[in-house]
Order: sequence, then C-alpha cells, then structure tokens
Amino acid sequence: MDHHVAIETRSPVRLGFVPLNDCAPVAVAHELGLFKSYGLNVKLSRQPGWATVRDMLSYGELDAAQSIAGLAFYLALGLSKTRREIAVPLVLSAHGNAITLSRELPPESIRSGEGLAAHLSHRWKKSRPFTLAAAHRFSSHHLLLHAWLRRHGIAPGRDAEIVFLPPPLMPRNLAAGHIDGYCVGEPWNSESILSGTGWCPATSAELATGHPEKVLLVTGEFVNERREDSIALGAALLHACRVCQDPSFRNELISILAKPSYTGCSPATLRNSLGPVFDSGRGNLDASDFHLFYGADLNCPTADKASWFLSGMRGAGLLPDTTAAPLTRLYRQDLFRASEKMLLPA
Repeated sequence: MDHHVAIETRSPVRLGFVPLNDCAPVAVAHELGLFKSYGLNVKLSRQPGWATVRDMLSYGELDAAQSIAGLAFYLALGLSKTRREIAVPLVLSAHGNAITLSRELPPESIRSGEGLAAHLSHRWKKSRPFTLAAAHRFSSHHLLLHAWLRRHGIAPGRDAEIVFLPPPLMPRNLAAGHIDGYCVGEPWNSESILSGTGWCPATSAELATGHPEKVLLVTGEFVNERREDSIALGAALLHACRVCQDPSFRNELISILAKPSYTGCSPATLRNSLGPVFDSGRGNLDASDFHLFYGADLNCPTADKASWFLSGMRGAGLLPDTTAAPLTRLYRQDLFRASEKMLLPA
C-alpha cells in the first residue's frame, strides 16, 4: 500500500504521443500498468502531429515523447529558433511506414514507382503540380519519399511538390483530391487502401530494410533532474516493446490501439498492417516485418541509427554536409543499458 501511495505522489512524467500504430509501446505500457510496475506516474498527452510534439518539448510542456527521430536533431542542432538539450535513450520501433498513391494513378502502369515518371510526363492533366504529403520535414517519411522519388527519376521540388500534414489528415486530403499521395505511418495508409481511395506502391520495410522509426525523446532537463525516472521510463517502454512484438499479443494490441484515446481506428484497418497479411491495394503482401518493436539490437540507440537519419537529411537537402552532430551526446546508450538492466523478466 505504501508503494502505491509513493507512486501516486511522485511528480507525473508528461509523455506525448501521436495516434499511429507505432504508438503501441506507449499505449501498452499504460494499459498493462507497466509504468506503475517500474515505479512511475505517467500522464499521457495525445498530440495531433509532430509539430505540436516539437513545440511542447521546446517549451517544456512535455518531459518526453514518442517521436520521429528527426526531431532530436531538429531540437539539439538548433535548426529551429529554440535549441533544446535532448536525449534519445531508446528506439521504439523500426519500419511501419508506406507510400500511398491515389487510385487516379493506375497501379498497373505505376507499379512500384518505375512507371511514375512516364505517367507524369505523358498523362498528367491536372492544373496543379503532382503533390505528395509527408508527416514532417524532419521525419523518416520525408526522407523515404525523397529517396523513392529520386530512385525513379523524379526530382522533388521540380517534378513533384512535397507538403506537410498531420498523419490523421492525410486520407481525407487524398480522398478530396488535394494531394496525389503521401508517405505516413500506419494506420493511415490502410485507411485509404481499405476505403478504395488509395493503393500502396512500396512499404518502408522494402524501401529501407531495418530503418529505425520512432524513438523515445527525453528533454535534457528531465534527464539531468530525474535521471532515475528517465531510466525507469526507458525500461517500462522497452518492456512494452517486447510485449508488442509477441504475435500472440496482436489481437489485444489491436483492441488497445482501436480505443478513441489512441488511434480510434477500426480493428480491420489496424489489422491490415498488424495482422499476417497487408492488403496493399494491388495485392496482398506478407506483413510479418511491417512493424518491428523488439529484437536483436533494434531498441539500442546506436550511432549507426543516428547516422541513417543524418545521411537521409543531407540527401534531402535538410542539412549541410558539414553539419557535425554530437551523436553520443544525443543517442544515449548509457541510459539504454541502465534501462535494460532494470527490465523485468518476460
């Protein structure tokens, strides 16, 4: 009983997330009581998109967040007006994204993207440019979209315009004809595919096998003032990542993510990429590696994982080649190893 009282009287940890399938570790840690198991009082804060996560971390309204990894560089390198000390003590997931195109772009001629340049040069009739959306300028989605377009001979900025939208708004903008496609995390690809307005030419597992996706961001202030809580938060979320990876837990995971407090999407939409088969709108694919949450060194914040983002940001023209990033100060393996030591048995 005393332990319970101690938890309730501790300062809450203000943890942000965005409603996507890969907020799963945050949702599971909350729903299964894992935060309390690790002695934490966590208050979840659901955000519409990454710009609000960035702002709330910048102004100290969140202690930590499930986040696109690019925000760590954006804040730590002072690419915004506000430079903020930030730490990445845990990688929460790999893969989980896809590119979705409008049904007006025929799958039989576009295929995996090989036919897109020819289609745009010969059959593009709209009065506006070919327009694709990504979740944030510093998101993996933007980097993947850039690389995919360039691979197929399309120059972003010249042959295609890229705009930025909160993930939940992408399907309705596609359906309304405001955009021609997008790259986003699930379930927002499946939402368009299953409603018949979109189809998927490529998943991020195909575009960049093994790419790190969401990370835990913790403010420097929180790490410095509440180091033990930072480590416990990493341990609780690492425990949740392990649970999320278990195939026998998938039905329960889908039920949790379907709640209005998380994605609010239908179980059928969630299952499309979390179940064994992904309906891409041009055939069924094996979905076993669509979302990865745990295993091997997936969760360890290594310099290699940080470098993937740095090189992608340089490739997309977001960073000068000369920008040096303090990778070991940003990607904190010391905090990860301490969290790993705290991990309770499965």
